[in-house]
Amino acid sequence: MNRILYSLFIVGCCSCTGSNETEKYQGTRKNIIQVRDKVEEIKIEEPLINSFNRLYLMDDYLIIQDLRGLDKLIHLFDKNNFAYIGSIAERGQGPNEITNMGLITIDEAQRSFYVADHGKQKIFSYDLDSVVSHASSYTPEVKMEMDEALFPDYYQIVNDSISICRIIQLIGTNDFKPRVGKVNMITGEITFMKYEHPKITDRKRSGVVASIEHGIYVEYYSEHDLMTICNLNGDLICDVYGPDWDITRGPNDYYKKVIFCGDKIYAKYLGEKGGITKEGRSKLATKILVFDLQGNYIQTLETGLHINDFCYDKENNRIILSLNDEIQFGYLYI
Repeated sequence: MNRILYSLFIVGCCSCTGSNETEKYQGTRKNIIQVRDKVEEIKIEEPLINSFNRLYLMDDYLIIQDLRGLDKLIHLFDKNNFAYIGSIAERGQGPNEITNMGLITIDEAQRSFYVADHGKQKIFSYDLDSVVSHASSYTPEVKMEMDEALFPDYYQIVNDSISICRIIQLIGTNDFKPRVGKVNMITGEITFMKYEHPKITDRKRSGVVASIEHGIYVEYYSEHDLMTICNLNGDLICDVYGPDWDITRGPNDYYKKVIFCGDKIYAKYLGEKGGITKEGRSKLATKILVFDLQGNYIQTLETGLHINDFCYDKENNRIILSLNDEIQFGYLYI
């Protein structure tokens, strides 16, 4: 079955037939928009960046995190013309180096960003203006110490002290459970959110993204066809069930990343079996599902390109894409 027919088969329109307002079932999602010819290439000549990378935006800057970089791990660009500015965060065991880099958190209010080092069990703070001015000589400060068995893996700043996080809770020696919670960045205190989906008792794999502007967060599942929308106190707004929803884990992968784009939710969605392709690369999603803030499906953007990561450029009303395809980076006006 070719890719277009496969997409038509698994993706269709929202049919909210749940037993109450907190349940939305999407049997089909048919509004598919082909956008491959609208993706503009971003040409980055230097530095060389591995395909396994993550994108962040802060102020006028695009931050590219090269998780497999051999030297510097974080690269800064002008987000408007994509001119290269500089690189920081050298890999290594030294006092100012990163041993096992986690994800980056943006703190717009403090004009800082934070980088987790899971080898040193520390979160480092980088002042944006100082990084831009003195990238080659900048030394970060320690923001917070992390516990080895219970720590924030990804978080978004609510105010000076509180962040909404995905918390990784280690279970034994070979497993873990992600949970949504709040972390006090000063004291390190962790408080779990009230709502957890009651039917997922098997292995749980999920991510979280919050919108402070809209007062909600989305927990999205990679091994279940499910998104959960809650307010920032952890009260359930609705569970959004996709066409392959089942309480047991099936063979397919589903939500790979979710972001807020203005008053919409954009979700990178695979909807088929993951793993490694015959060419030896990870199987990546090519489509982005679009929902409103109440979890109602609007449309599917089929890029025809394999997406590593993406982020929202509010000022230019576009999404910036990291790709593992014929082009490595691009953008799409929305």
